[in-house]
Amino acid sequence: MSISPSQNPIEKLENMAISLTRGIGSIWSVIIHTLLFASAFISILLGADVDRVLLVLTTIVSLEAIYLSIFIQMSVNNQAKAIASVEKDIDEISHDVEEIAEDVEGIAEDVEEIAEDVEEIAEDVEDIQEDMEEIQEDVEGIQEDIDEIQEDVEEIQEAEDDSEKKLTA
Repeated sequence: MSISPSQNPIEKLENMAISLTRGIGSIWSVIIHTLLFASAFISILLGADVDRVLLVLTTIVSLEAIYLSIFIQMSVNNQAKAIASVEKDIDEISHDVEEIAEDVEGIAEDVEEIAEDVEEIAEDVEDIQEDMEEIQEDVEGIQEDIDEIQEDVEEIQEAEDDSEKKLTA
């Protein structure tokens, strides 16, 4: 993990601690600790003072346990922050989902109203078509009446023409 120069000293330390925590939780950490403990006991076999080796080993293990507990607590705190952030995101998403549900309900109501309007328009169109058919029938009737009147006018004109011809003849 690289440390940017713009970070303050506390952030740098936190990033280093996180890196150390990751390293301590790796297989390499197990290998290194195994080699260190084995070398301590091998040094006893090679003639080192048992009390001194055990004192140094106990001191190292105690310090390591203290630091490990600190690293563990830091990891727990970081996880708590991450969980809080996720919970906040979930709350925001939940709120957005509620708003979307309300919008969908509004849209559904609008669709129902539009469907009712479409039905009313369809009924109006049917009424208009019926009226148009009636008007068409009336126009046809009027056209027949006009044709009859035209025939009557033509007959009257023919009769007048015939009577004028008889009078002039």
